[in-house]
Amino acid sequence: MAGACVNVNDANFKAEVLESPVPVLVDFWAPWCGPCRAIGPHVEALATDWNGAVKVVKVNVDESPNVAMQYGVRSIPMLLVFKAGAVAKQKVGAPSTNVKGALKEFVESAL
Repeated sequence: MAGACVNVNDANFKAEVLESPVPVLVDFWAPWCGPCRAIGPHVEALATDWNGAVKVVKVNVDESPNVAMQYGVRSIPMLLVFKAGAVAKQKVGAPSTNVKGALKEFVESAL
């Protein structure tokens, strides 16, 4: 479904992210993480705004420890932008103001 966040895990990360024909924003998060929950609605809104031009996926670090370890996730939220299967840009932590705008600018600067 275009425009919606996709939940990705260790098993489907390669197919959903690394083999994606479009750039991918990966949101590493956990349900117990306050800042993760704070930016979640903004990440989902961007998925709707981009309507498939940029794929937006969420990886629960508790449920997908292998992917989190592979990409060095030590602090969450951690956002990675992938282009052609490689990390193009990385951001750790949540913006404190204009969250949606800051996230959009972060992703677009990597494209």
